Amino acid sequence: MNVKILGKGCSKCKMLERNVLEALKELNIDAEVQKVTDLDKILEYNVMMTPALVINEKVKFYGRVATVDEIKKLIMQEKTE
Repeated sequence: MNVKILGKGCSKCKMLERNVLEALKELNIDAEVQKVTDLDKILEYNVMMTPALVINEKVKFYGRVATVDEIKKLIMQEKTE
């Protein structure tokens, strides 16, 4: 599983990263987590607001910080697809 956090490094981006790492830890899932800070690369995902979460190259949401529980649900959905 590949997880990307899109954002320039603002406090919301950092909070999303913490929540993603916590969700992965609680689910005991080993995933590659990448931070994408390059604006051109972020725009390739058609994301106009950050932070954004991408799982297996699918944008799951953008413009807000998801809770740990929300992220866990998105990860489990992606695992079953």
